[in-house]
Amino acid sequence: MNAKVKGYLLGTVAAATYGMNPLFALPLYAEGMDADSVLFFRYIFAVPILAAMMIWRGRGFALGVRPALSLAVMGVMMAFSSLFLFQSYNYMDAGIASSLLFVYPVMVAVMMTCVFHERLTVQTVVCLFLALAGIWLLYRDENGATLSAVGTVMVFLSALTYAVYIVYVSRSSLNAMPTVKVTFYVLLFGSFVFGARLLWGGEVLTPVRWYMWGNLLALAFFPTAISLLCTTRAIHYIGST
Repeated sequence: MNAKVKGYLLGTVAAATYGMNPLFALPLYAEGMDADSVLFFRYIFAVPILAAMMIWRGRGFALGVRPALSLAVMGVMMAFSSLFLFQSYNYMDAGIASSLLFVYPVMVAVMMTCVFHERLTVQTVVCLFLALAGIWLLYRDENGATLSAVGTVMVFLSALTYAVYIVYVSRSSLNAMPTVKVTFYVLLFGSFVFGARLLWGGEVLTPVRWYMWGNLLALAFFPTAISLLCTTRAIHYIGST
């Protein structure tokens, strides 16, 4: 299998698993948990999963000062992308919010074209048009009412921060770092954001039913560890756009 095919397959898996966020998050909301608590457990459960992968692959944990700063910034960026998305679930249907999130490929393409002067191919333009058309179709819900302005802004902020993350990984020295190491530190630094938010003005809420811990583990594994690993690896193979 050549690199291009691998990149497309990894990108597809990344998108599909990231779209699983509502599947596991909404039952936790129904249990009384809030976005900060759900995301806190999501990130801290994902960190040991990535640590185990690093050890299994024989990757070292050593990190220089400059890479650490870059990864810290990307971790905060990814944390706020998650936070904006999960907060948007309180204002609109989670399925629509997660679909609207896929405006981020359009943002990536615009950034790469305007900032890095990447040439847009006909194939890319067609794909962007289809993405925008799909977003336009979702602007009204099944009853004909327009979507929540607050929820829509939150989703677009989530998409923007995710797009910045993708572009930065593609164009920085992080592109040369092992994928599992980048993902591990992004999630580690990201978890500090939710820990700080809960310490500052909230409380850690846990599931009422024991089996809902499985939802938290699934969130940590599928739309977090697997999705970010595949995203970062796909960037290595086919670039950010």
